[in-house]
Amino acid sequence: MDDDARRRWVAQALQRIEADARRSADTHLIPLALPEAPGVMLYLKDESTHPSGSLKHRLARSLFLYGLCNGLIGPGTTIVEASSGSTAISEACFAKLLGLPFVAVVPQGTAARKLEEINFHGGRCVEVPASRVYAEAEALAAACGGHYMDQFTHAERATDWRGNNNIAESLFNQLALEPHPLPRWIVVGAGTGGTSATIGRYIRYKRGALATTRLAVVDPERSVFFDAYVQRRRDITSTERGRIEGIGRPRVEPSFVPTVIDRLLRVPDAMSFAAALDLSTRLGRRVGPSSGTNFVGALHLAREMAARGEPGSIVTLICDAGERYHDTLFAPGWIETQGLDPDARVQDSATIPGR
Repeated sequence: MDDDARRRWVAQALQRIEADARRSADTHLIPLALPEAPGVMLYLKDESTHPSGSLKHRLARSLFLYGLCNGLIGPGTTIVEASSGSTAISEACFAKLLGLPFVAVVPQGTAARKLEEINFHGGRCVEVPASRVYAEAEALAAACGGHYMDQFTHAERATDWRGNNNIAESLFNQLALEPHPLPRWIVVGAGTGGTSATIGRYIRYKRGALATTRLAVVDPERSVFFDAYVQRRRDITSTERGRIEGIGRPRVEPSFVPTVIDRLLRVPDAMSFAAALDLSTRLGRRVGPSSGTNFVGALHLAREMAARGEPGSIVTLICDAGERYHDTLFAPGWIETQGLDPDARVQDSATIPGR
């Protein structure tokens, strides 16, 4: 294909992605009263309503735009990604939209429902040990002359954190007519670190929010982000695979930006799973485990506010729907098989001397 034809293809690809964005209404912001924290209103931004079913739809769109506009993706390019599931589903959706082959390299043991959704969108799954996902994805892309999306490196740079209807701009616009339009806290998890980087930067960019709003990141067990934040190090690694899909990592990813985060909370997995079930009951529909982790963090901060007599609002995310965890979290008896510590409690970076 000559250069002019390639340019025409890229222009058409960009138009298709923009059309997808225009067809998708913004995700809902759901208010939830908290009886355990009088005066504090929780808002849940429901990212499960994206066409590909999760928060990662935003990331996938940004990564494809980044690849197209940097000349890394062209007609026939095989797209390869390392993912625990949700990012791969979203990227498979966009690859299908553009007529491109897609390969997801996922850790062994990834939820079967997620693998089925990747296949549904025309993607192919390669399951490898968790320690090998990065290397295998890079090697596969090199072998076929494809493009390794590398979400963990490119997430923070592919998203326009100044606006352009990113998640931060969207949630602030949706709060504008609420009783407390500038939230006291925004609570998110970190997988790539792209969402926390986008929101943290936007808070600083919008100077009014800077005076009021703080960013808290919740981190599950077996992830290194909490220790990295507290110790101010980027070289910490872990050999344990996390139980909360989509957030937490065994290494400090390049897109994790600790300098825009005000507080790190380490949430025990037992609390994340219990909170996901609790939130599902409160909402009348199922949410995934990472939403449970977010909910634990939001309740932790809401109780602090209530104890101080401080009214206000907190925002967090519904990352994906619980249907993807039919065979795990919502399967009878599954939680009891996980060896969880029922007595574990939240660790808070604010209680670490010198932090």
